Amino acid sequence: MAQFFEVHPDNPPARLLKQAVALIQRGGIAAVPTDSSYALVCQLDDKAASDNLRRIRGVDDKHHLTLLCRDLSELSNYARVDNKQYRLLKGATPGPYTFILEASKEVPRRLSHPSRKTIGLRVPDHKALQALLELHGGPLLATTLIPRGETESISDAQDITGPLERELAAIIDAGACHKEATTVVDLTPMADGDDPVVIRQGRGELAPLGL
Repeated sequence: MAQFFEVHPDNPPARLLKQAVALIQRGGIAAVPTDSSYALVCQLDDKAASDNLRRIRGVDDKHHLTLLCRDLSELSNYARVDNKQYRLLKGATPGPYTFILEASKEVPRRLSHPSRKTIGLRVPDHKALQALLELHGGPLLATTLIPRGETESISDAQDITGPLERELAAIIDAGACHKEATTVVDLTPMADGDDPVVIRQGRGELAPLGL
């Protein structure tokens, strides 16, 4: 059964977040607030945890998982980014965007897309989540929290109940999030001089991206 941590979205107690981080670092899956909807997260370098994350979410290895990063300097460790891509990223982060980029060698092959060798990355604009990432000391592997068999993401931690709650180690309740998922933009075409491709229009506006 998941342990609930009720925190203020802008001023979360470090004591509670440290307890949640400890559960994640022991291989647990946690539900966390973001600047879009809630997400499921786990350790980046824990194969059993990432497999469990996919199982809970009900997706296979062709589904892009996302790395939640604190800032662009951290993001650059896990993706190959040229100057043009970086300028676009700088103008849109932190924010409710997921960017598809070419994965670097730092990303385990089992976590990148099996045929394209790409990875989804985002820098969230949510103070409680940023504090959690700071205490964790690195990126977390994430996917939007959409229960198996459903199409809508969860925007309120109080709705994480039943079988889903029993499969999680921690739930960080920072109040209701937005109901929209992130805007997903594939930046890999830019490496060949083409325009970015919008995969999903979500909460993030396209104007800051010049699209």
